Amino acid sequence: MAETTLDRVPIGKPVKIVQVKGQGALRRRLLDMGLTPHTKVMIRKVAPMGDPIEIQLRGYELTLRMDDAKNIVVEGGLAK
Repeated sequence: MAETTLDRVPIGKPVKIVQVKGQGALRRRLLDMGLTPHTKVMIRKVAPMGDPIEIQLRGYELTLRMDDAKNIVVEGGLAK
């Protein structure tokens, strides 16, 4: 089974972060924003042109670029 990344999850579908990919400053920035393994997240909105997306996690909303969302492996969501 292929892994699903956050950029492929439909709006409103709750998922759990399994792994945060990337290296160096990019990975550290994602982890510092609270995108850590075992965290539940849900996509709330997608911008009209498809980038960025707004996600809900840990009781707050966070706007994330699609390129960054491709580095977050999740489980529990159905790919588009």
